[in-house]
Amino acid sequence: MVLMNNKPWKTYALYILGVEAVGALSGFLTREGAQIYSQAIAKPPLSPPAIVFPIVWSILFLLMGISAARIDLAPVSAARSQSLMLFFLQLAFNFFWSIIFFNLQRFGFAFVWLMALWVLIGLMILSFRKVDPLAAWLQVLYFLWVTFAAYLNFGVWWLNR
Repeated sequence: MVLMNNKPWKTYALYILGVEAVGALSGFLTREGAQIYSQAIAKPPLSPPAIVFPIVWSILFLLMGISAARIDLAPVSAARSQSLMLFFLQLAFNFFWSIIFFNLQRFGFAFVWLMALWVLIGLMILSFRKVDPLAAWLQVLYFLWVTFAAYLNFGVWWLNR
């Protein structure tokens, strides 16, 4: 769905604001669960302070929005359609992970969900690479952060069984 090829800044703005809004809504819906997590849940070594997470996620959501806009602005193709489908699917998985982890505190299930997200991000990067290599590279930090998040999630599950 090419939004406005003659005004690409609108496409970038829409994707960036949309993705940041998904992140903000997720943060809003999980704020109480995140508070409980930061105060009462045993955490594995290397767990960063709570303030790190919103900063990192804001940057990653910004990069996601830029990447998705680049893909959206690319010429129509099957690879472009597949890339956008994977983008929105992984974004949904990302959104629901926070609810599963923080609100439901189903740490084992959240880890399995996060592994599915990790696979989706990898597939998205490979798909993006076919359409716009820079869009793919912009997602490498996201992939690495979710890899680290998987370590943290597994550690939380292990320590709080």
